This record gives sequence, C-alpha cells and structure tokens, in this order.
Amino acid sequence: MEIKHKPQRTFLFTIMLILPLLQSCLAQKEEIADYAGEIVTVWNKKVIDFAVAEDNLFTLKGVRTTSMMHVAMHDALNAIKPKYTTYAYKADAPNANPIAAAAQAAYEVAFNQFPNRKNELDQELGKWLSTVPDGDSKDEGTNLGKASAAAILEMRNDDTWNEQSEYTWHPMAPGVYAEFNEHSGTPEGFIFGAGWSKAKPFLLKSSDHFRSPPPPEINSNRYTEAFNEVKEVGATDSATRTEDQAHFAMWWKEFVEISLNRLAGDLVLKENIDLWTTTRSFALLNMTIYDAYVCVFDNKFFYNHWRPYTAIRWAANDGNPHTEPDTNWNTLHNHTYPFPSYPSAHGSGSGAGMAVLANTLGFGDDYSFTMVVPEVDSSGPMSDKMKMDPPERSFKSFSEAALEGAMSRLYLGIHFRYDSEGGNKLGVKIGEYASQNFLKPLE
Repeated sequence: MEIKHKPQRTFLFTIMLILPLLQSCLAQKEEIADYAGEIVTVWNKKVIDFAVAEDNLFTLKGVRTTSMMHVAMHDALNAIKPKYTTYAYKADAPNANPIAAAAQAAYEVAFNQFPNRKNELDQELGKWLSTVPDGDSKDEGTNLGKASAAAILEMRNDDTWNEQSEYTWHPMAPGVYAEFNEHSGTPEGFIFGAGWSKAKPFLLKSSDHFRSPPPPEINSNRYTEAFNEVKEVGATDSATRTEDQAHFAMWWKEFVEISLNRLAGDLVLKENIDLWTTTRSFALLNMTIYDAYVCVFDNKFFYNHWRPYTAIRWAANDGNPHTEPDTNWNTLHNHTYPFPSYPSAHGSGSGAGMAVLANTLGFGDDYSFTMVVPEVDSSGPMSDKMKMDPPERSFKSFSEAALEGAMSRLYLGIHFRYDSEGGNKLGVKIGEYASQNFLKPLE
C-alpha cells in the first residue's frame, strides 16, 4: 500500500515546493497588468505637439526626443520589474512606484529638449505624481526616473543629430538629382536632409548599415516602365489614377512619426495594453523611425537619383528612346520635396514603424485596424491644410499599411515605383532588425 501512495506523496510534495514560485510569477504578471499604457501615449503626444510647433518636424529633434523619452521610461520600468532587456540604464529598484518613475523619466527628457515648455511639463508631471501616494515608493520612483533619463541623455550627447553637411551639385545628366527650386519652393541651391545621413543611429551600427541595391539604369526596360507609370498615374490630372489612389496619395502625406505614434496610441488604448509592453513598443517604434530616416538619407545621397519631375521634363536628353518628355508635367499636389529620390523616405519610415508594431504589440502582422489622419498639407510644407474626407483608412495587416504608405508616393507623383518598393524593403529590414535585437523579452 505504501508503494502505491509514494507517487502521490511525491507529487504533492513537488506542488508544495513550486507553488510559492508560481504564486510569485502570477502576482508579478498581475502587478504589471494593473498598470495601463495611457501615460506613455499622453507624454508622446505632448512632445510631438511641441516638436511640430517648434520646427514642423523639419529636423530630427522631435523623433529623437520621443526616442530618448520612451527609452528612459522603458529602462526605469524594467529596473522595477524586469520584463525586457534595457537600453541605456541598468539598475534594480523593485520598490519604486512605476507611475512615478515613468512620469519623472518622461519629464526629465522632455524638459531637457524643450526647456521653454517648463510650465506645461510641470503641470503634466504634477498630474501623474498626484495619483501616487506619498512615501518611499514614490520617492524611489522619481529618483529612478531621473537616473534613467540622465543615462540616455548622456549616451546621446554629441550624437550629431543636427549635423550640417555640404552637398556638391552635379552637372545635369541622366538619372542625376537636379535642382527644381521653382517647384519645391525653396531657395536656390538649397537641399534638404544631407546632414541626416551623418546622425548617429540608435540601433543600427552605422548610417549605411543597410545598403539598398542601385536603382535601374536609365536605358533599361524597368526604368522605362517606371517612368511611364509615374508620368501617367502621378500627373496632376491623371486619366487613369482612381479616386481611391488619389485619396491615399494625399492621406499618407502626414509624417510617419505623427501618424504611426497616433496609431500606436489608439491601439494601446483600444486593446488595453499594459504599461511595460506599451513603453517598449513606443521606444522601439521611435528609435526605428529615427534610424530609418538616417539610413534612407544615407542611401539617398549615396545614389543621388533624380525625381520624376526632372526625369519627365528632361526626358529628351536622357538617352532612352522609349521615354517621351513633357515639359509641362506636374505632380498631383504640384510639389516635389528637395532631396534625391531613391529610395523613398516615407516608404522606409512606414515600413520600419509598421514592422515594429507588428512585432511588439502582441498581435502579429495579421491584425485588422483603422488608422486616422485628420488633415494634411494641400501642397508642399507650410501650405494650407486640407481635411481628409474620409479621414480613416482600414487595413488587414501592418505590412499592408506599410506598403500602401510607400506606394502613395507613386500616385502623388514624387517617386518612381522602384523608389517606393525599395524604401519599403529597406524599412522592413530596419524594423525587423530592431525588434529582434533590442529591448528583447527576458526568459
């Protein structure tokens, strides 16, 4: 009889041994789940609004600030409850309050970058800290937030985010980027973004970490097809561009650091995603968008490829007998951005950001969602705003949305198809690399 009961006693004894561990793990999960991600979305929107008001996102300052801010929040939270690997700050502060730590970390970075917004930032910090009972846990949280913010600010000091770089204009030739200041509305000799390729990435090893394959030769069939396509579907009064294509061409004009952060915030609130997951996702999203800009502009100035506006108007001189010029040709929104074409920066940014969202929010790629863009520039930057009607577009997956974002530039008339596809592929590489190698889940 004893022999029969031994396995049962052994089983019960084993359960008694592991039960405290299981209870501890469950308690930790419940404790993390008790904290919602709303604090992340609120601070994110505040900083983006500051950046738009200051420079209309014409510099990397806005997305650089959100990157540092969310890293500081992420590292602080994972010092309290380690769920993911950290980026800049490593510590152990199990008794610190998460809300106090996250709010203080966000405040320190935001104030460092936008000191003239102190009153607004003080009010926001006070709002969050007022929800935390006074005591040692709150004090430890604020101290942790300060330390985590200091770590990322020190790490990114002198990262050349606003480096100036000289650009040498080349003689007019087939495929070579040429100035069109009458169309871009910029001063003669101006070119945008040359210094962006000199900025230090957050995640990539260098600005040329990923090199896109070269664009097609001007006398190739692939170029001829791309030339004729954008000449037709990207023209101001295209006879073949559909109403939906015209809609998403304009709808995707909003900078990706605005539209994708808004999307991430909407999804976090809709799906009630916990604070740790939210902070990690926002940190990777913003660092990846930043790195996508750095990498794509490095590629742009490496290839120095011309825009459709130049190519179509100058086609009589391109050496390709199958391309017909149109010296009056114009784009859907009567504007072209003043920097080289290949690959598409918008395609890269949307591809990178959407890949991160697919990999970090817990949905995978095949997740249906609706994205909102209320208004966009009617033409170039600083032009009058136009309301989007409708303001929503729906997608069956993050990758579908990323590709549409890239292809929008074709129907807008400012990129060839290979620009858009190349930008999307580059961005997805960056997003996958970021998700697989940084802020990784702990065992």
